[in-house]
Amino acid sequence: MDYSVDAHRTDLMTITRFVLNEQSKHPESRGDFTILLSHIVLGCKFVCSAVNKAGLAKLIGLAGETNVQGEEQKKLDVLSNEVFIKALISSGRTRILVSEEDEEAIFVEPSKRGKYCVVFDPLDGSSNIDCGVSIGTIFGIYMVKDGHEPTIEDVLQPGKNMVAAGYCMYGSSCTLVLSTGTGVNGFTLDPSLGEFILTHPDIKIPKKGKIYSVNEGNAKNWDAPTASYVEQCKFPKDSSPPKSLRYIGSMVADVHRTLLYGGSFLYPADKKSPNGKLRVLYEVFPMSFLMEQAGGQAFTGKQRALDLVPTKLHERSPIFLGSYDDIGEIKALYAAESK
Repeated sequence: MDYSVDAHRTDLMTITRFVLNEQSKHPESRGDFTILLSHIVLGCKFVCSAVNKAGLAKLIGLAGETNVQGEEQKKLDVLSNEVFIKALISSGRTRILVSEEDEEAIFVEPSKRGKYCVVFDPLDGSSNIDCGVSIGTIFGIYMVKDGHEPTIEDVLQPGKNMVAAGYCMYGSSCTLVLSTGTGVNGFTLDPSLGEFILTHPDIKIPKKGKIYSVNEGNAKNWDAPTASYVEQCKFPKDSSPPKSLRYIGSMVADVHRTLLYGGSFLYPADKKSPNGKLRVLYEVFPMSFLMEQAGGQAFTGKQRALDLVPTKLHERSPIFLGSYDDIGEIKALYAAESK
C-alpha cells in the first residue's frame, strides 16, 4: 500500500488552518472570530449532509407552516434554521441572530453572549430541492461594540460595516466561499476527510464577462435602464458577440457562477415588486461584500449596495452585481435616465 499518497493529503490547506493563519496576522486577536467561523462551518456540514439525504429522509415535503416572507416552509428550511441557530448560539460568540425564517431577531441570553451579530438565510433557493438544483446558505457577520444592551440598531448597519460574509453551496460538490475583508477564497468539502479544503484561493472576478443572469419572465415590468441593458446584452451596438443568458433561479448558484466566470447577475425592481425581491441583510449585503472583495461591483439602481442603510430586518432591495465593467454599464444607464 502506498502510504506516501495519504501522507500528502495531510498537507492540505483546510479552512481551519486557513482561518488560524489569518488569525496569527492579528496578535491582538483572542480567537473569538475563529471559533464563530468553526461553528458556521459545522452548520454547513450538517445541512450539506441533510440536503444529500433529503429525498430518502422525506425532508422534501412542506412543513405545513409559512415563514415571514409568505413562502411555504419546506422541512429542510426548518431543519437548517434550527441547525444554524443552535450552532451559532452554542459558539458563545454571538449577540444577535437574524434569520430569513424568523420574523424577529434572536437576542442571545447574556450567559452565552459574544460580540458578533450574524445575519443568514439558512437555505436559499429551497424551492429547487425537489429537482436537484444547487441551493445554499448565505451569511454575513457584524461586530458590535460592547458595553450596552443589544438592540435591533446593532444589526441595521450598512453592508460596508460587515467584518465577513460568505455562502455555502450544496450542489455537485459542497463549496464554501468566504471573505474576511482581505479577498475571497473558496473551499470544497472532502467527504472522506470531513474537511473543507482550499480549492479556489484568492478568487478574482473577470473585469468583463460574457454571461448575463436575470429572470426574463419579468421583462414586461422592468424599468427602462434594466430593459436597455438586457437589450444591449442580446443585441450589442458594437461588433462584439451577444452575451449568453444563464439563469438557475437559485441565488447562491447564480452568484457562484458569476463570481468564477464573470458577467452580471440582476434582480431588478419591477412594477410587481417596486423594492425588488431579494432581502438586504442576508442576501444583498453578503453577496455584494463578496463581489467587491473579488474586484467586482454591486449596485442597487440608486447607489453602491454596501452603502445602503436598512431600516427593517427583512427589507428588500433591487440588486445588480458582477464584473466591474458590466455593472459599470448598468450604472451609466441609470445615471443617464436620472438626468
